[in-house]
Amino acid sequence: MFLFFTITLLAFLVTQYFFKPAPALKSVAPPITSKNAAALVAKPAPLQPEATGTPTVVAPPTTAQAETLYTIDTDVFHVVATNKGAFVKSWVLKKYKDSDGRPLDLVNTAAGALPGPFAIDLKDQKTSIDDPNAVLYVATPTPDKLGISFEYSDGKTTVRKSIQFGQKSYLCDVRSEVVSNGTPVSHLLMWRGGFGDETVRNAYGNQHTVHYDATTSKLIKKNAKDAKNAPVQEIGNFTFAGLEDNFFAAVALPAGPANSVEVRTYDDQLTITGESKPEAFVGGGVSTGSQNQFSLFVGPKDIDLLRKVSPKLEQLVDWGYFGLIAKPLFLWLNWVNDHWTNNFGWAIIVVTAIINILLLPFKFTSLRSARKMQKIAPQIKAINDKYKNVSMRDPKAAEKNQEVMALYKQNGVNPVGGCLPLLVQLPFFYAFYRVLSIATELRGASWLWVNDLSRPESLAIHLLPIILIATQFLMQKMTPAAGVDPSQQKMMQFMPLIFGSMFYYAPAGLVLYWLTGNVVGVMQQMVINRFMPLPVPPPQEVPEKISSSKAPAKAPVNRSSKR
Repeated sequence: MFLFFTITLLAFLVTQYFFKPAPALKSVAPPITSKNAAALVAKPAPLQPEATGTPTVVAPPTTAQAETLYTIDTDVFHVVATNKGAFVKSWVLKKYKDSDGRPLDLVNTAAGALPGPFAIDLKDQKTSIDDPNAVLYVATPTPDKLGISFEYSDGKTTVRKSIQFGQKSYLCDVRSEVVSNGTPVSHLLMWRGGFGDETVRNAYGNQHTVHYDATTSKLIKKNAKDAKNAPVQEIGNFTFAGLEDNFFAAVALPAGPANSVEVRTYDDQLTITGESKPEAFVGGGVSTGSQNQFSLFVGPKDIDLLRKVSPKLEQLVDWGYFGLIAKPLFLWLNWVNDHWTNNFGWAIIVVTAIINILLLPFKFTSLRSARKMQKIAPQIKAINDKYKNVSMRDPKAAEKNQEVMALYKQNGVNPVGGCLPLLVQLPFFYAFYRVLSIATELRGASWLWVNDLSRPESLAIHLLPIILIATQFLMQKMTPAAGVDPSQQKMMQFMPLIFGSMFYYAPAGLVLYWLTGNVVGVMQQMVINRFMPLPVPPPQEVPEKISSSKAPAKAPVNRSSKR
């Protein structure tokens, strides 16, 4: 069980050792509730229809003379666009911060020569424009300054794009078309070079293209490695499609109940500042046909907000293998935070205490098993002493195990009964890990000296893991370990240190969960030891020792012959 639990923890936390912890967030957005979510998803007024009905074969050239930047400000966005290529250079979420305390820019500024969001991919089709992402478009801001239109034409090929925002909404309306010699050209609108918060640890590893297949009712994710050899193309009846990281998403929602949507995944090799080797960042492209027209959601993966946009968007929050526990656990934490504590740290403590109280029957089951082990402890010790000099590879070791198991069976002892509480807690442990990894509400949530419960502590010395080690030692000392092999007892003495090392770079909220469980466990054990003291062991019988079968028996000495 020691090896099992150690390997399980390593599976969840081993990645903490490969990446340095990022600094904690300086601030967090105010929580989104069902009351204010509606305003954040109100669709903006659509742009006026453009002349796209019957394209003209020959159009007068339309081009700008110089690059110009255009700024669009809403209550939730600060967007900077350029007419050179007609794409977005910066997309800032005003209510969310990065690790430097600045408003979070979802566009990777390290993308270098890659074009920004809304760049065009013609899918290897030839037009009279060599590169539509390098020409100078004529830009026309809307009267309300919440939208902008771009147009470029060389006389044979015309490219138009437009985007319209709402003042308080995370939704915007996007349109684009490419017409070459009077024929519409199918194309994708791209977002290259990664997406989301690039300041987090292993940012590129948490970014995916994502789409929801309405035919199979499945959420499908792709990362940059999937497109290592060539861009990955998928076409189908998709409810939404776009990009995501752990906490944010940019997804297109086509108009109408049934749509043929194309999604492409790109492998963008970028070198991070301070690193010598490039890393694979994901890029995405979306197309709804020869003329793109869709609503675009760009914002946090907040459940209330996503539900208001589309019930299917809730699938963006991936609760993992233990979703049946993780999602209710998050809703419970959220409710405790809203109604009782007004702080997620204290909410974790309250919920953990309640969980441990509810698991008290398993504690008593473990206690009964420990009491039975205590009763036969002298007999177990006698067997261990009997086979003291027998190695694990010796055939007599099997005889030792048979005697021990026969003793267990005779006294009705389950040797793993004491591990039951630990096994029951593992799903909750993983559920807390998932909640802290993906719940936007806990991103940047503070508690006492902890600045962000979803990340490791920002102090030079992490205090929570050290306190956890102390409580683990205390609980181990208070808990009876009768009948355990001496070699296993020595190994278990190092368990608190192993726990502390594995939790040292874990999210602070996860450490707080396990620490609270330890404190509650110590209190429970104090009560148990006070009112249910250990039974007095029976007198121990000393059996004859059995030596290893590999060691030759010594011949008796005939003292009379020497005389």
